[in-house]
Amino acid sequence: MPTAPPLRTALLAGATGLIGRELLARLGADPTYGKIHVWQRRQSSAGALPASTKIKFHTVDFAHPPPAPQPLDDVYIALGTTIKVAGSQAAFRAVDHAYVLAAASSACAAGATRLAVVSALGADAKSSIFYNCVKGEMQQAVAQLGFASVVIAQPSLLIGDRAALGQPVRNGEVWAV
Repeated sequence: MPTAPPLRTALLAGATGLIGRELLARLGADPTYGKIHVWQRRQSSAGALPASTKIKFHTVDFAHPPPAPQPLDDVYIALGTTIKVAGSQAAFRAVDHAYVLAAASSACAAGATRLAVVSALGADAKSSIFYNCVKGEMQQAVAQLGFASVVIAQPSLLIGDRAALGQPVRNGEVWAV
């Protein structure tokens, strides 16, 4: 009788946004994962994120993340903000480039072999548009870390229930729907 493959361990950075919250629910329900570590900037309010015995939450400083837990197979990064929310281009770059790269680097050093990261449609390191340039630079940086597999998702507008996240409605997204 064949033996079942060992359960995988994942790290998710960015579980409180539209994509990260959905990803956490799916990872929690996936029978191939035995443990999911979630890195968050601050402790989530009760009931804000799914609870499961296989999900462990860690509050971290993304500017100086700790070593990723070991063993680690897969890392999912859904960190992101907007320049408006961040307050400046420098603060945006910190979240969407530096924090993403720091989390990915820590996971790679811990032995993760697969990386999935959320970027944006139009990401291009040579773009004259600041937002797209930062996203493109991030993509180039994480692709060079040495993961066996890198998947970069480039969504356009992120449509979802922002009110449930305590975020304001974005008129462009309402118009696009």
